[in-house]
Amino acid sequence: MAKPPIYLTTPIYYVNDRPHIGHAYTSLATDVLARFKRLDGHEVFFLTGTDEHGQKVEKAAQDAGEDPQAFTDRVSQAFRDLTITMGFSNDDFIRTTEPRHKAACVALWKVLAERGEIYLGDYEGWYAVRDEAFYGADEIVERDGVKYAPTGAPVEWVREPSYFFRLGKWLPELLRRFDLPEGDAERIDIQPESRRNEVRAFIQQGLKEFGDASPKLDLSVSRTSFKWGVKVPGDEAHVMYVWVDALTNYITAAGYPDTTAQRWKFWPADVHFVGKDIVRFHTIYWPAMLLAAGLPTAKRVFAHGWWTNEGQKISKSLGNVIDPVTLVEEFGLDPVRYFLLREVPFGQDGDFSRKALVNRLNGELADALGNLANRTLSLIQRNCEGRLPGQGDAAVGAPLLDPVHKLTDQVRQRLDRQEFHLALETILASVRDANGYITQEAPWALKKTDLVRMAAVLRALHDALRVYATVLQPFMPTTMAALLDQLGVPPDARDFAALAAPLPEGTHLPPPAPLFRKIELAAA
Repeated sequence: MAKPPIYLTTPIYYVNDRPHIGHAYTSLATDVLARFKRLDGHEVFFLTGTDEHGQKVEKAAQDAGEDPQAFTDRVSQAFRDLTITMGFSNDDFIRTTEPRHKAACVALWKVLAERGEIYLGDYEGWYAVRDEAFYGADEIVERDGVKYAPTGAPVEWVREPSYFFRLGKWLPELLRRFDLPEGDAERIDIQPESRRNEVRAFIQQGLKEFGDASPKLDLSVSRTSFKWGVKVPGDEAHVMYVWVDALTNYITAAGYPDTTAQRWKFWPADVHFVGKDIVRFHTIYWPAMLLAAGLPTAKRVFAHGWWTNEGQKISKSLGNVIDPVTLVEEFGLDPVRYFLLREVPFGQDGDFSRKALVNRLNGELADALGNLANRTLSLIQRNCEGRLPGQGDAAVGAPLLDPVHKLTDQVRQRLDRQEFHLALETILASVRDANGYITQEAPWALKKTDLVRMAAVLRALHDALRVYATVLQPFMPTTMAALLDQLGVPPDARDFAALAAPLPEGTHLPPPAPLFRKIELAAA
């Protein structure tokens, strides 16, 4: 039976600045889940890209002395380059300045207008250019005579003609869908639970204050104060609010408005990965617009936390922005990929430290996994003429392999809940058990006393390493490809289904080579 297609997205990244560790982190999580699902037999569509319209981009281009299109072409390329540097396996890279995307935005707007979900009025309220967002009076704080949004962005009072989306009318339906049981096709799942509670409370407060379907809860969805955006069909004095434009990218890439397109089978998205600062847009504005247009909503929105740097908040003014390209150059790609998802529970804030990265690299990758592989494969080279032993007496390998055979399913369960750090801990716990097994069985000593048992022990260790390398491929694709090469696993036998077929006895194994380079703390 064919497994269902999977659609995974990153947010599209705003091009007013260069990529940093936060961008890499969101895309890395998406990439790992996409790679895992492909190995698990699913057809996967993984989307990322750049958000290129809006007042903030227009201003950044002006400050750089560039035309907005030239500016976005240049900065967008930096994000595209990051996908290569970080080894991401995205199937598409969308830009909101592309013709296909503008066409999708216009099509969605027309559907909403035809359904009576958009109307013309005047907007008056507090607006933060930095956030491209409006805020209620109760959210504004004043310091030294300057008013700020909850995010710390300065706000200004704006009054201008605007089209409005009837957001208020859909809020009760959103609350209903948030509370549906797991497995219900209409459920909108927000993770982690703290974010779900935050969004529910925000909606409930608005409904309590203004009542169901109040125009005061409606969303201003156009601007006349700047020009860099998608023109409103039939009224080109207005450009679409950047979030209406940006959020539409997820259906643009799936083929919208052509719902007969090949890619439309992927919609609705299985997981939108986002930072916690944009969770409201993805869990309130976006599903409400989809419902109003008669389209299915995404199944899950997962909002991860923020990184600090050595205990300090990351900011350009402090000069402590973490460049992922520099990290990869210093520590290697796969150790960086591993560390970012190993160190912190996905969904919580975390602190980046070079010492922690070095400790993970040296202790877990080099000492635990790398050393286990090198010891096992070196013993097979020396004691078995470089050929894979037969499986021998199953009872010999059972203490190690019985738990190992459950590992793929355990990792699958963890990743289906986006528990990346727990998936890695599950694998590492098994690697530690394997190190205990090789020490206890001492195959180097068995060579003198029991060649049959020695061969069975080495085969069990090899079989365990094959599972580890296979399930770790999504996290460390290049290094695990090298390990699978050393294990003699053919390129067409590296998915999860292939683990059911043992490698034949006598398979020639190449001489092992170190998988990880240890780093001295003093040098780091």
